[in-house]
Order: sequence, then C-alpha cells, then structure tokens
Amino acid sequence: MQVHPIQTTRISLDQRDLLALIDTHLHECSENSVLAITSKIVSICQGRTVQSSGVDRQRLIESESDLYLPPSASRYGVTLTIKENILSPNAGIDESNGDGYFILWPENPQKVVNSVRQHLCKRFGLRQVGVMLTDSSPVPLRWGVNGVVVAHSGFAALNDYRGKPDLFGRALRMTTVNVANALAVAAVLIMGEGSESTPMALISDLPFVQFQSRNPSKKELAALRIDPADDLYAPLLTSVAWQKGG
Repeated sequence: MQVHPIQTTRISLDQRDLLALIDTHLHECSENSVLAITSKIVSICQGRTVQSSGVDRQRLIESESDLYLPPSASRYGVTLTIKENILSPNAGIDESNGDGYFILWPENPQKVVNSVRQHLCKRFGLRQVGVMLTDSSPVPLRWGVNGVVVAHSGFAALNDYRGKPDLFGRALRMTTVNVANALAVAAVLIMGEGSESTPMALISDLPFVQFQSRNPSKKELAALRIDPADDLYAPLLTSVAWQKGG
C-alpha cells in the first residue's frame, strides 16, 4: 500500500467549490486507487462553519449530535456524542485551523463521496476508483487520535472472513475487517493534524481492496452500522443516559 499526501494552498473559509479544489491539486489518479479527503475541507466548501465568538458552544454541540452525554459526565468537560453512528467528542465540531470559527461535520457526506467518485471517473477516464471522507477521533483506553471514515464510495468497506478457515482449519465465526476505516487511519496519519496543509491523500497498490464501479448500496451502508444494543460494547453504551440531540 502506498499513501501519497496531496499538498494544497491554505484553504480559506470562503472556498465553496470542492470539485474545483480537487482539480487544482490532484493532477493524476489511477485505476483502483482511493482518494481520501478530510471532512474539514468538505465542511468549509459547504459553508458549515460558525463564528465562535458569541455562540453557545454547548448548545451547538447538542444540536449537531444525534445523542449526547452532558459535559458534567466527563472529567475533562467534554461532551461525548454519537453522530452518524460514530462515537466522537463534541459531535465532531472542530476549532483547529478554523481561524476563529467552529467547523461542523459535513452535510450528507455520502452524497459528497458519490459525486466526487463520479467526477474522478469522468475526469481521468476511470472505471474503478474509491473516495472517502475522513476525520480523527480518540480511541477508548488509548491516548491519541486515529483516523475514522465518515463516508466511502467505490469499494467494499468490509472484508468478510466469516465461514472461512483460519490457519488450522477452524471456521471463523465473527471476523470482518473494516477496510474503509483501516485506510482512513493510514490516510489521516499521513495527512497530519496540524499545519501540514495536506488535506487529501491518494492511496494506491491495494490488492486487498474490492473495488466497485458504483456507489455503495443501501444494504451495504446499513451493514456498516450496529445498534448500540447489539454492539459488542453494549454493556458500556447502554448503561448511560444518552440524551437526544439534533
């Protein structure tokens, strides 16, 4: 696997054309590669920013979340939230590189990756190319953030090993590999979290990725989500009094 960061100019908050931004900085793209885009520049292009001065940050977090726990539940005063079926602090709202603005999560991220995939296929004459939006989020019981996929298109997000034998012939019962999230971890690591100005990365040499010349189906997208009550960590997720946001 090869991950190549894509350097850009500083993206201003008045940028509105995501496809033009991609065209300016992405000069080549090959068959069976994946373009990773940080969700932050998508949000900027959508105008999903709020000036931080004079805004009730807590109310904004609650309105942007699907479910949340009050900040009093955290020793760090952080509002733990669930948004788009992703566990994250503060509904993904970010102040870093915001120049005095809160940057919210993008609206309809699946529609965004579908349109970017179609644009890349047309521009470069490709049949199979993947696109994904990424963010970063802390991992429970470990310091530091990892990449997380917000939306994907053009490849199968899961590799299913259930029913296949392990090295000793024992049939695997539960193992599925989240390919999309693994790619997001690598891409976010390369793109960085500070002043790198590399909000995109092109990932190639991916023999383990099952590419598709289409957008993911509703069934495939639904298969990525787990109800908290069915989750392996259900004893933790369901033992707290989540409040409804939005």
